[in-house]
Amino acid sequence: MKLLPPLSFLPPLPSPPRLPRLPGPRLSSALVGATALELAVLAGHLITYPLGLTPERPESPEPRESRAGSAGSAGSERPESPARTDRPENAPSRPLALPVTGDPTAPAAAPPVVLLHGFIDNRSVFLVLRRALTRHGHRRTASLNYSPLTRDIRAAAALLGRQVEAVRARTGHDRVDIVGHSLGGLIARYYVQRLGGDRRVRTLVTLGTPHGGTAVAPGAGLHPIVRQMRGGSPVIEELRLPAPGCRTRFVSFWAELDQVMVPVETACVDHPDLDAVNVRVTGIGHLALPVHPAVAAAVREVLETPETGEADVPVTGATSAA
Repeated sequence: MKLLPPLSFLPPLPSPPRLPRLPGPRLSSALVGATALELAVLAGHLITYPLGLTPERPESPEPRESRAGSAGSAGSERPESPARTDRPENAPSRPLALPVTGDPTAPAAAPPVVLLHGFIDNRSVFLVLRRALTRHGHRRTASLNYSPLTRDIRAAAALLGRQVEAVRARTGHDRVDIVGHSLGGLIARYYVQRLGGDRRVRTLVTLGTPHGGTAVAPGAGLHPIVRQMRGGSPVIEELRLPAPGCRTRFVSFWAELDQVMVPVETACVDHPDLDAVNVRVTGIGHLALPVHPAVAAAVREVLETPETGEADVPVTGATSAA
């Protein structure tokens, strides 16, 4: 019996054409960690959410330090009218602070900070950031709520303007700083850029705000204000219009792993007329921006020591870009 030689002499069969590799999801360790952190933040926020359902009281008793400085004047402990507290001479130690107050030795020139939450949220989202500002930054703060039924960014911006005027009246400061998360930052920008708010706002800090519009807009078919956050909406196009002479400084924090901002660069301020700094944050996502200690420290630094130019903010467990 003869064994046939191996068929090595036959020409090789042509290999099938290689199909292009389709882009698939790449679950990097950073993305997995950021997603886990987002879920933890969401779970924690669901617990604290009820704490922020009610708005802050517009008036509060003066701190003990102020009472001691005003011991000789009647009614100084419970001022009945903003007119009694908006002049330095009515409170020798310092002007009446907002409901949550920082160090009484804070510089009188430091403007109060107004905190504005995102869509279907409330002031409880700023518990960590507010504590960092008041404890370490010695800043007076006010957390504002707007209704989840608000249907128009323009109307919300007008309401913000009235609230800013009330804060100015209570504190005696000509200007305020604003920190806005997500939709809150967009409302604040509209107020500053389109409603003359640059006369009242010194610095606007935004956290994960869709300045250029985002392709991820859950519920866009159900809620008009969500449609306004999409790219190409009339509100987004209004913000692209010239804004010569705008006096407010913009600082935008954007997260590389933000799954709500699509593309992620949409959270950057890109306007030739605006004094804007975009700060890249690594290792975290959208929900973690207002609660991460590293971001809180960076926001405090921005409000205390103005800087210009692009910047990176290192976050624990992540590597910042060079």
